[in-house]
Amino acid sequence: MAMKFRAHETFFIRKGWLSKGMRYVSQKPDVFIDKNENPMDVLGIGTNMVKSLRYWLQAVGLTTEASKGRRVQTLTDFGQIVYHHDPYTEELGTLYLMQYKLVSNEKMAPSWYYFFNIFSMQEFVKDDFVEQIQNALKMQDMSVAVRSLEDDFTCIVNTYVPKYKSHPSKNSPENNITCPFGDLGLVDILNKKRKNVSYRKAIPSVKSFNPWVVMAVISEQAKEKKEIRLNELLTSPCNIGKVFNLDSISMLELLHEVEKLGEIKIIRTAGLDVIRINHDRTFEECVENYYDDIEGRNL
Repeated sequence: MAMKFRAHETFFIRKGWLSKGMRYVSQKPDVFIDKNENPMDVLGIGTNMVKSLRYWLQAVGLTTEASKGRRVQTLTDFGQIVYHHDPYTEELGTLYLMQYKLVSNEKMAPSWYYFFNIFSMQEFVKDDFVEQIQNALKMQDMSVAVRSLEDDFTCIVNTYVPKYKSHPSKNSPENNITCPFGDLGLVDILNKKRKNVSYRKAIPSVKSFNPWVVMAVISEQAKEKKEIRLNELLTSPCNIGKVFNLDSISMLELLHEVEKLGEIKIIRTAGLDVIRINHDRTFEECVENYYDDIEGRNL
């Protein structure tokens, strides 16, 4: 599958979109391709928004669709768990899990993958990102229109920077359309110069994580390894350090919380800086445990 740049049609994820998408896909897998019922009428959004929603559901790992034949959508195993436990995608843990799925999806969301896993500048403007991703693509003998990369960058910013921060003067209820991912606190505005706004990657609050969410990512990325170096957790693409913008201090704090679950042991003796994984768990098992944990607390 070719990498999908600008497949979002310039629309970031709107509040309520993913829950609506999951609901319709579970009831009507051909909702996006039905010749008899217009998807715009069924979903109540415009043509480009329909394309965007179809893309986003897959990009965040909630649905999948066949690459050939009749391209109906079905909920993934992860999507089924989310739809069962958090159908309105309101829990922070759900957002963190979708964040992981999104930024580890190099084919569906290459700009997101690059922004979090490869792009190392902590403070930057749009041109920094566009220039560096262009260079990275050239190394792979790929060429993508600058406009597409700029639109991807704008969409990344709109995904993570709440509107009240980027456009405080326009913050009226009518246009208060923000992306739920803005709640994660992963990107912030550094300087609002009119023509060259600068941004920074931000470390989210350690308290905002449930340890099972962190364990879900560690489990999936471990690929059956029993011991993983702390540096690998921090710096490898798609692992907890990169996908959640962690530094070594915040990562260690989180790992101590995971250790309290009994899932890992942190070993920092005899020149080793590793974690040992105590149990074989799938990503989906950890996600189920996350929902069981928060539902138990809410009883």
